[in-house]
Amino acid sequence: MNHHFLKIAAAALLITGTTAIQSCKMEKEHQNPFVSEYDTPYGIPPFDKITYDDYIPALKAGIEQQKEAVEAIVNNPAAPTLENTIVALDHSAPILEKVCNVFFNLDESNSTPEMTKIGEEFYPLYSAHVDEISMNPKLFERVKSLYDNRENMQYTTAQRLMIEKSYESFVRNGALLDDTKKEELKNINGKLADLYQKFNKNLLNATNAFELVVDDKSQLSGLPATSIAVAAEEAKNRGKEGKWVFTLHAPSRLPLLQYADNRDLREKMYKGYTTLASSGEYNNYPVIAEILKARVEKAKLLGYDNYAAYMTANVMAKNVDNAEELLMQIWKPAINRVGEEVAEMQALSNKEGNSFTIEPWDYYYYAEKVRKDKYNLDEDEVRQYFHVDSVRNGVFEMARRLYGVTFTEMPDAPKYDPEVTVYDVKDETGNHVAVFMTDYFTRASKRQGAWMSEFKGSGSDYEKVERPVIFNVCNFTHPTPDSPSLLSLDEVETMFHEFGHGLHGMLSRAKYKSQAGTNVDRDFVELPSQIHEHWAMEPEMLKMFAHHYKTGEAMPDSLIAKLQAASTHNQGFTTTELVGAALLDLQWGQLTDTTDIDVEKFEKAVAAKLNMPKEVQYRYRSPYFKHIFGSDGYASGYYTYLWAEVLDADGFELFKEKGIFDPATAKSFKENVLEMGGSDDPMELYVKFRGRKPTPEALLRNRGLINQPAKPGKINTPESI
Repeated sequence: MNHHFLKIAAAALLITGTTAIQSCKMEKEHQNPFVSEYDTPYGIPPFDKITYDDYIPALKAGIEQQKEAVEAIVNNPAAPTLENTIVALDHSAPILEKVCNVFFNLDESNSTPEMTKIGEEFYPLYSAHVDEISMNPKLFERVKSLYDNRENMQYTTAQRLMIEKSYESFVRNGALLDDTKKEELKNINGKLADLYQKFNKNLLNATNAFELVVDDKSQLSGLPATSIAVAAEEAKNRGKEGKWVFTLHAPSRLPLLQYADNRDLREKMYKGYTTLASSGEYNNYPVIAEILKARVEKAKLLGYDNYAAYMTANVMAKNVDNAEELLMQIWKPAINRVGEEVAEMQALSNKEGNSFTIEPWDYYYYAEKVRKDKYNLDEDEVRQYFHVDSVRNGVFEMARRLYGVTFTEMPDAPKYDPEVTVYDVKDETGNHVAVFMTDYFTRASKRQGAWMSEFKGSGSDYEKVERPVIFNVCNFTHPTPDSPSLLSLDEVETMFHEFGHGLHGMLSRAKYKSQAGTNVDRDFVELPSQIHEHWAMEPEMLKMFAHHYKTGEAMPDSLIAKLQAASTHNQGFTTTELVGAALLDLQWGQLTDTTDIDVEKFEKAVAAKLNMPKEVQYRYRSPYFKHIFGSDGYASGYYTYLWAEVLDADGFELFKEKGIFDPATAKSFKENVLEMGGSDDPMELYVKFRGRKPTPEALLRNRGLINQPAKPGKINTPESI
């Protein structure tokens, strides 16, 4: 599960000068929307008024505006203070923030050839500007002065952290380098920006280029009627009426792998996915090689042994060893469980009279058969209770019960796509909390995966209180005239997951905008998302939202019992593919020899070293591992999903003990985690909520990999967790 967080790297003093704004004005009949206050409810971007021609002029205007603001900061004769330096920097780029919030997000969720073309100019300009700000010696001198004297001042915890994080950011972005090395770093950053764009463009094009066409309906034996209907609609849309087309998008790919009786069809889909963007016109292998070379150069330039050391130094893990130690505690019981799962599958296949050995393309299919055999649970039956609107109502009801917030649709609000739905979020007293948008269905212009981001952040540290505009993006099966959008178990949990990120953004009360919402350590950011996944399959919660899409009847107790019994089914596979990808990511990050990089050979070597079961592939192979090669956001950081799961599994055990809607526990989580953002040390926040540090055994219990009961008292964790 993937998610995207927009961070303005050099955010920051709202200036009143008009030079930059005037330079961005276009002809009288069209005023660039980014250069003035949005005349919309709650500051929602006026999507209907934004044209392709607005982005680059607004970007340039925003850059000039921030340059003027930074000049005012560095030339201020007064001694540096938190307010006149760091808070001022945090507010120096209102135009830049607005245009980047829209462009970066729409380039992911509504990309078009025009957006791609704009990106070829946009990303390098933006990257160069960020480097210029972060390497400004006079600006760094003021920040360093505050950092050096921070112990002598009576700062709040949030203020001290703000100073420390600001200083750390400047150093990590080259502020201590000499001029020659600064230029080298700028060149590397510019090169990486270009490479990330190329990787993402290849991935999107390769995904859209693949199709698996079926001419004979008898080949679709085993597939749910809804999947067949969607494939027929896809064929019709591609000018192939009367046939069935399957794509690599998860709602098309996964049902085929899980249900198709035709083994050749499953193999074609599996190999189509696992060779994605690895050959031909959209081959990402050479792009990855160049990214790795640039990262090694960057790490060396900044004084780190390798890129993984650089990326883990400023988060909870602190170093690669701590991250790997945690992963290996999970890896060993996970691969042991895979062996048990494969044995069950093979026995069932043999019983059916088959003579073949279970292969990777058989895993989903036989895992589903074993689930039916062991638990009498048919996921296609379960889907009937998970209409997309019912699940959305479920996450809203969860938020109301836990945190007292309600969601009211705003049908006339601006939206960037007709299928987006916009909500006004209010607290129990009727006060506006946030705007929330949902964008749930697949389309060719949307990258794969699911994520949360923002079109406007929050904060109350300068002039006025700002409330956020948050949105969730998913890739669920699009409804057709004959088939509704019914979600799988994984997709239900995905909606709860991304909504958890959304709550982190919506409920933030952090004073400083750079600490608000999801502006937290990367290995803490998944706690709010993952802990809310737990509610999805709780019996009390299911009764509230899991209603049959035809009859409206609540899910029966007998079916809920089956779900509970099968809750840890196939967790060996799920955990192994996830941990394997995280370990692969860290191995890429520790690479120092970048001569003759062979991506496939490297992946196989890591798998062999780990004794990875042959029936399981990495959750993402490198050519489509967007988390780590589509940007640097999760590079050497994919482990954070599991790091955060240590926290969420342990934390949810408290909810289970007290009651999943216990008011006091919910209030504590809201006040100590969701509202605080990055305004305190993440472990301190967790301990304030939980009463102690977490235990990794809770994760293993949650995944059914150990049967050890929870024990009070001393815990065993990697040192820095």
